[in-house]
Formats: sequence, C-alpha cells, structure tokens
Amino acid sequence: MISLDLASLNFLLVEDSAYMRTILRTMLQGFGARRIVEAEDGASGLEALERANPDILIMDWVMPILDGADMIRMIRTPQNAFAYIPIILVTGHTERSRIVEARKLGVHEVLCKPISAKALYQRITSVITQPREFVKTPNYFGPAPREIRNRQSVWQSTGEQSESAA
Repeated sequence: MISLDLASLNFLLVEDSAYMRTILRTMLQGFGARRIVEAEDGASGLEALERANPDILIMDWVMPILDGADMIRMIRTPQNAFAYIPIILVTGHTERSRIVEARKLGVHEVLCKPISAKALYQRITSVITQPREFVKTPNYFGPAPREIRNRQSVWQSTGEQSESAA
C-alpha cells in the first residue's frame, strides 16, 4: 500500500453524527493528518470551506439543514472557489441509484458505511495519486468519469455525453 504524508493537507469533515465525525477524525489522525476542520451539517460545511481551505472534503450524504447532495451542487459550479476539490462521500445508502446519483453530482469517491480505515485510506490515496480532469457539459460539471462498464447508459440516461466520457 502507498504511504502518503497527509500532515501537510487540510481536510474538511462534514458529518451530522458527532460519533461518526470522531471515527473519521481518529482515522485521519492515524494516517498522519493534522489539519482537520469539522462541520455538523451542509450549511456549516459551506461556511467552513473558506476557513478550512481544504484539500479534500469528506462528507455525509444525509444531513439536516443542507444535505450532502445540495452542498455538492453548490460547490460544483465553475465559479465556486472550491469547485475542483476532491469530494469523498460517506453514506449508508448504497443502492446503485444513489451511487450513480453521487457520480452525477460530481463526487470523486463513495465510501459506504460502515467504513473501515483501509477503505478510507484507499479513497484518499485515489484522489491524491489519480487526479481526474474535470468535464463541463450543459448538465454536468465534475471529475471525468472513470472507466465503468455501463458508462454509456449511465451518461445517456441524463442526456449528457462529453468527449472524455465517450
């Protein structure tokens, strides 16, 4: 497994469960992360972006006030200063339709609960060592999709297609 120095990176954790924030923070600290800012919902998460200036955003899907999907929609606009931030979505909702929705919102990685330290480290390693170009179409702005078996049907179901998604 690749060993990364995470001490120089800023992380923003947006999760409504204090227990889950503690688990994620403890894992990140175990990996060597030292700069971790936490927020308990999407609204405070958006406010924390400026303060935290994160390199990686780790967030929950289901939260009060402003949920993960709404927060991602607000971040993934080309004029947002944090539009290109790698987003790792943590969720207990693992239905295929939810995973596809997360990808269409512009999430880099999905981490399913219950999470393991190994899975979290793999997602962080992926966004650091395999950066993806961003794609802008009339209906999508986010990281270029990786090779997936049903990409054609996934992207055509929303009427979108870009050269890098072909």
